[in-house]
Amino acid sequence: MKKIQDISNILLNNGLIINEDLNWKELKSGTTDGVLYELHINKIPSYVIKIDNPMIISATHDFLNEYKNVRLLPDLLFSDVEKGFIVYSYISGETHFNRGLKIEWMTILIKELFNNYKKVDKITTWGRINGISRNTWSDFNQESFESAQMNIGDFLSSEDHKRVEKLANKLKEYPHNEQKYYLHGDAGVHNFIYLDNQLRGVIDPSPLIGPSIYDFTYAFCSSPDSLDLNTLLPLFSLWEGGNSITEEQLLDEVLFQLYTRIGVCINVHPHDLDVYMVAWEKWKGYLPTN
Repeated sequence: MKKIQDISNILLNNGLIINEDLNWKELKSGTTDGVLYELHINKIPSYVIKIDNPMIISATHDFLNEYKNVRLLPDLLFSDVEKGFIVYSYISGETHFNRGLKIEWMTILIKELFNNYKKVDKITTWGRINGISRNTWSDFNQESFESAQMNIGDFLSSEDHKRVEKLANKLKEYPHNEQKYYLHGDAGVHNFIYLDNQLRGVIDPSPLIGPSIYDFTYAFCSSPDSLDLNTLLPLFSLWEGGNSITEEQLLDEVLFQLYTRIGVCINVHPHDLDVYMVAWEKWKGYLPTN
C-alpha cells in the first residue's frame, strides 16, 4: 500500500498540489486495509485521499466517474494508475449529526441521487462490485437475513425472527428482482455530510448491483428518527423508482431493511439501539403471520 508521503510526491509531480503548507489528517479506517486522509492546504481542508486495495479503489473510481454530474457526490480529481489510491474533493460538514429533518434531507437525496440511478445490463451479476456476486437478489437478501439474525440474537423474540424469515421469502415474489441498478450501496447517514442541518454530500460508496428500492429503504432506516408512515409515504411519492411498487411491497421492504439495520446497530451503533427497538415494536405489526 502506498504511503502518504509517496502520494504527496505523485500529486506534486502531477500538478494537483503545490509544495506549500501541506498538512495531512487521518480521518478514519475504511476497510480492513483502507484509510482516508484529509489534505489541508494553507490550513484549509481541500482534498480527501482514499487508500485501499485496488478492487475497492477501482469500484469507487468507477462509481464517482459514472455519476460525476450528481452534485451531492465529490468530484473525482485524481486516480492512481495502479489503483492504490484516489483523490476527490473535500465536502465541508459532518456525518451522522445535525441532520435536520429526515423528510428534508431524504428529499434532497431522492431528487439529486436516487432519481438519477442508471439501469445496468441484465447479464451483470447481482451484489457488491468489489465482493461476491449473487445469482439472484433473493440470495443477497437471504445472506443479509442470516447475518442480521446472528447479530440480533435474543434482542428480538424467536417469533419475530421466524416472521422475518417468512418476510424474506415473501420478498422473492415481488417483480422488482428483474431490473438491476448501479447503486451507491452504503447510502446511510454515516456517509452523508450535513452542514447547517442540510444534506450537502454523499461519500464512500460501496457500489452495488441491485434493485433501486434497496438504497431508498437503506437510507430511510439508516437513522432511528422519523421511522413512520408520515415521513415514508411523502418521500415514496417523490422517488421515481417507486412507480411499479405497491404500498404493501414498500412496507415489506422497509421492514426487512429495519431488521437488518438493527443487526448492524448492535455491532456498530449500539447507542441507537433503544430507539430502533421502539420503532420495531410499531413496525412488526406488518410482518407476515402465516
